[in-house]
This record gives sequence, structure tokens and C-alpha cells, in this order.
Amino acid sequence: MTSKPANLVYFEQWSDDGAALPILRDAPGIALRRLSYATREDENWAALACAHGYQIAARVELRQPWFGTAELVRRCPNLLVISSTGAGYDVIDVDACTKAGVIVCNQTGSNARAVAEHAVGLMLALSKRIVMTDKAVRDAPDTDRFHFTGNNLHGKTVGILGLGNIGRITAQICRAGFDMNVIAHDPLLAASEIVARGARPVSRDDVFSQADFVSVHCPRADDTFGSIGQREFALMKRSAFFINTARGGIHREDELAAALRTGELAGAGLDVFLHEPPAPDHPLMAFANVIANPHIAGMTAESLASMSEYAARQWLDVFAGRKPTRLVNPAAWPLFSRRYEATFGTAPATAAAPPDLASVLPHD
Repeated sequence: MTSKPANLVYFEQWSDDGAALPILRDAPGIALRRLSYATREDENWAALACAHGYQIAARVELRQPWFGTAELVRRCPNLLVISSTGAGYDVIDVDACTKAGVIVCNQTGSNARAVAEHAVGLMLALSKRIVMTDKAVRDAPDTDRFHFTGNNLHGKTVGILGLGNIGRITAQICRAGFDMNVIAHDPLLAASEIVARGARPVSRDDVFSQADFVSVHCPRADDTFGSIGQREFALMKRSAFFINTARGGIHREDELAAALRTGELAGAGLDVFLHEPPAPDHPLMAFANVIANPHIAGMTAESLASMSEYAARQWLDVFAGRKPTRLVNPAAWPLFSRRYEATFGTAPATAAAPPDLASVLPHD
């Protein structure tokens, strides 16, 4: 640990205080401070201006102006590290951080199984019409059950966009649990690696045109934001389902609604929306064949504890001068190292190597 206390701040709570706080509260060399959104902005800005580390909240809970923007980085001259809650870091301006010598860390892998299980759960619920029939029984117990005949997952084709931590586990569950045919597209992986992760590599268009279930597990970034729309939905089978447990904004919600309205696909399972939670009058809420969740796929008791422990232990590494396990922007390391040494009087012990992009990118 550093001889000078490292100031670490966070707003309100960790995903699981019980997993994070015992690790950090009494850690030598770390001064942990909880901030509140209810506190006056100038007081919070003063605390952040002194902070060396900022554990940022997830998008759903995070409030303005506390996103990891270029403006926040500018106003926090002592800031050395921003750490995300989970795998995703789209609330952080990584380029601005890199230019300022601020490293960004995420917790990729910490909730991978939870999200993968949720994605498969949505496949089951849609194909078996579980949510639809639950409502039918409650509304009209004499409903004709043959009207709700569903389908098996066995032997069907699942197409996965993004075969990182979550996509890989989704592929494993589909293959081992239901003997499904797994195809995938991931521009970050070689074809041989896609095969090693349990899928047959295909083109992006083939994912949409061949799959009975399209499951999205790619990060939200400049090249993926709004990348799934009318063209892609038109490629899908009319019997196919669209699943997104990754990030809102990757698919165009108005165009998905239009495709559902014209019967271009059979339904959708959505854990993510552009604005979360979605309003009750959101166009997609009008469809009985849409299952909508409030971004809860990664929020199991086990994964919340795992995310918090991952983050807490990574903070111990960072302030001990060790390379963090899940470093998103290694290009920031040289400048970060100089700033770290100027702040604490010792240089980080380990230089940052280029990361395995498939492991640090938020495929969820």
C-alpha cells in the first residue's frame, strides 16, 4: 500500500456492501468515503476533486453530473482510476481518461453466469409462452390451452453476437442443456477461437437469418450503438425470437416494435432499454410477445457479491501499485504511472501489458 492514504469514493452503496466494505474499510493506505446524491453538488465535487479513485455506479442508478465524463475528469485533478460496477463501462469516457492518465477498470466475468442464465431463461419463457399463459390463466381461466402451443429449445439454432464471458457461457448452456446448434459472430475473435468456445463461426447476417434465437452479448460502443435495426430484423425468421441482455441502444427500439407489428419475428426478450426503466407507455410494452425486464439479468445475490468483491480486491491491487487484473485502457498506463509516482512517491510495481480484448470488453 502507499504511504500516503489513497482517497477512494463511491456514491450511496456498492452492489453488495457486505462483500466490498469488509475488504476495504480497514485496508491500510485506503481512505474510503461514501458520497450521497442528496448532498449539495459543491460538497460532492470537493470530495471528488480530492479523490484518487472513483468506484462509479451502474447507469440505472447513476445520476448526473457524476458520470465519468471528460468534464468530471477535468474537475478531478487527483483522479487516477475509475472502476465500473460490472463488465460494462459505457458510463465512462475512456478516451478522456486515457488522455488524462486515468486508468479504467471493469469487473468483467463477475456476473457472466447470471446474465447467461437469464438470456436462456428468456428463450425458454418465450418459446414456452410462460409469461403469456400466466397472464391468460389469471385473466380467463377457461382459455383454450391449445391456443398457446409452444416449442422446444432442443435442436433449435441460437445465434450469439459477442462470444466473450457471457456469450461463451450462454453457448455452453444451450449446447449442453438443450442440444442446440450454436452459431456465433464476434469480430474480436478468430474463427478457431469461436470454435474453441463452442460455436460455429458465421457472418453477422447469418446470425440473424439462420438463428431461431438471436442473443446479443456485445458491448455498447460507437460501432454497436443502433447497429441492430430494420435490416437485421427483416433477415430473421418469422418464427425467431430476439434477445438482448447486453445494453440498451444496441438495437433500435422503434424498429423492433415495427418488426413485431408486422410479424417479421415471433417475439423478443429484453432486459435492457435505451432509457431505463422503460416507461409503461413505451411502444414495446404493447406486445404480449415481448418480455420486458428492468436490467436485472446480472443482479442475482451471487453476482452482486461477486461484482463487489472483484472491484474491492482490484482496488487493493491498484493502490498497492500492481497492474489491475481487468484494465480497460492500457494506453493510459505510462502517464498514469508518472502521476501515481508523483502522488504517492513510488512507481507502480508492474507495467501494463496489452490486455486480452475478449476478456476485458463488456460482452454483456
